[in-house]
Amino acid sequence: MNVHQSHETVAGDALAILERLGVPASALGDKGLAARSPIDGKLVGHVVENSAEEMTAAIGKAHAAYMAWRQVPPPRRGELVRLLGDELRAAKEDLGRLVTLEAGKILSEGLGEVQEMIDICDFAVGMSRQLYGLTIATERSGHRMMETWHPAGVCGIITAFNFPVAVWSWNAALALVCGDSVIWKPSEKAPLTALAVQAIFDRAAARFGDAPDGLALLLQGGRALGETLVDDHRVAIVSATGSTRMGREVGPRVAARFGRSILELGGNNAAIVAPTADLDLALRGIAFAAMGTAGQRCTSLRRLFIHESVADSFVAKLARVYGSVAIGDPRDRGTLIGPLIDKAAFDNMEAALAEARSLGGTVHGGGRAREDLGEAAFYARPAVVEMPDQAGPVLRETFAPILYVMRYTDLEEVITSHNAVPQGLASSIFTLDLREAETFMSAAGSDCGIVNVNIGPSGAEIGGAFGGEKETGGGRESGSDAWRGYMRRATNTINYSRALPLAQGVTFDIG
Repeated sequence: MNVHQSHETVAGDALAILERLGVPASALGDKGLAARSPIDGKLVGHVVENSAEEMTAAIGKAHAAYMAWRQVPPPRRGELVRLLGDELRAAKEDLGRLVTLEAGKILSEGLGEVQEMIDICDFAVGMSRQLYGLTIATERSGHRMMETWHPAGVCGIITAFNFPVAVWSWNAALALVCGDSVIWKPSEKAPLTALAVQAIFDRAAARFGDAPDGLALLLQGGRALGETLVDDHRVAIVSATGSTRMGREVGPRVAARFGRSILELGGNNAAIVAPTADLDLALRGIAFAAMGTAGQRCTSLRRLFIHESVADSFVAKLARVYGSVAIGDPRDRGTLIGPLIDKAAFDNMEAALAEARSLGGTVHGGGRAREDLGEAAFYARPAVVEMPDQAGPVLRETFAPILYVMRYTDLEEVITSHNAVPQGLASSIFTLDLREAETFMSAAGSDCGIVNVNIGPSGAEIGGAFGGEKETGGGRESGSDAWRGYMRRATNTINYSRALPLAQGVTFDIG
């Protein structure tokens, strides 16, 4: 297949999927937001772009929907999410392939992202009957204390290109069962998958029968659209996934109006390979964590600390794996590494490698690959970089398949090095030593929100709360008790006696 035929297949395939999934023709046009596929870098079509005024109107519509939806019993709200899960199951093959076409993920990862959406729907349906409060001991006889949880309001969702559909579902599924309405502002680099998900949700809502109009809305556009969403006081919660730079702007703006933010930002994730590690297992875990999604996951492995006693042989094996991994069209079954999202991503990778060399780093791999797939497509060879220490690009997140490797001798010292970056998302250690594993997971260990043993830092399941510390933002999405972030808590005291005792022994007798 030549490049021209490949593009016809990419564009035609994407448009056919959108039609099958029920995306209205009116959502696409001759101008607006450009939708491109990183597979060949070429234009697929244009998506109608919304204005700031349309966002303001949509927020009003979503707020009205929230006022009605909050009165619906949570298990009934869960029924809508159950239907959404059903629709996603029916659409899994098409939506997963569309993720591949628009984000450049290999097919299994595209399908896996949709499975993640299905999984969080299942989780949220169960949660709809488990939005538990507490009964609290009171010091006053004839009284009862408890806490109750109530819907918070409109939830704004801002997502990134690398997980164009799953992150919406992490937020939307929980927000909906919690009684909130949602407004989605997706990445400008992934508008097509957003259209598809909205069409799928609309089918679920139609089957549900009486969901209020405006319960889940999609608006597409750039910075001005996002700013309008972030600044509106009617938006009780803003869940934003993206760079730390973006979070530095979103967080203070939401805080200035006393709104609530859920921030999932940059990650500069590390793994430690201890002397007792199962090295074959570690090699497999590191390869996926560092090269999967072409290094474009927020949980991608970027820093590797290897014990001096095993470093020489392990780095040699790692370099061989990096040199032989299949790079190419993500639609091909043998491909393990697809394209970077665009030229800017490739340029950032090249700049980081150049800086690493200038600091004494030894680079294995890197550079452009598969130029036969089109001059506007940017495929990159993954790079292993042996560094003398943590400096320059090692301290920053570069969204590309670069793995910086450093050696260590002492566990306490390497944990200090592990934590000596501004980000705190995901981490792991490969060891068969119980003391090392427990130390790494303890309060004196990793300072990240995700701390793993004998698996890489990426590929989280939906059952656990997802998010990190420090410049990663502190937000939590998905499982565990992350649902609390989409609700407001009320503490209730009920007096069922005829007396009126005051707490702390206070007296106030008016006679």
